[in-house]
Amino acid sequence: MRARAISAAATRQRILDETTALLKSHFRADIHLDDVASAAQVSVQTILRLFGSRMALLDGAFIELERHISDQRDRAAPGDIDGAIAGLFDHYEEVGDIVIRNLADEADPAVQPGISIGRIKHRRWVEQHFAPQLARHDPLALHMLIDALVCACDVYTWKLLRRDMGRSRNDAERTMVLTVKTLLGEV
Repeated sequence: MRARAISAAATRQRILDETTALLKSHFRADIHLDDVASAAQVSVQTILRLFGSRMALLDGAFIELERHISDQRDRAAPGDIDGAIAGLFDHYEEVGDIVIRNLADEADPAVQPGISIGRIKHRRWVEQHFAPQLARHDPLALHMLIDALVCACDVYTWKLLRRDMGRSRNDAERTMVLTVKTLLGEV
């Protein structure tokens, strides 16, 4: 009985892992249970038995993806600008292209909640990671500075540097660090 439970848990995790991997490169609407089943080497019926529905599976995978994103983006201590941007770039290099595609499709009701959550979390990330530097600035103008930092650290800035301008990761990362440090008065 215990072996069966361990096997079922491993199968469930494998399905979540494969779905999470698909979320990094596909729109939610383009992820089909047949694709997940094939990647996880299970049947669609097994997926439905373990998760109940496609939506429940995608929601579970999205939670896994959010944990992974937090691990990437939150490993630097508050105030460590270089470390914060390095973690942000790890995240953007892995999923930046699909985030950009999702943003282009944000009118889709299935995509919109994730985008809204992402925007809120990105702003919080800026406020947390640059808190020591932000504490030294005029509280009356703080909202504008935070807005500027949100823009400077946005996935569109990464796209502009990496995809549109063709900069290497190192050069793009250094450019974002320079921008953030300039905004914060650290240069």
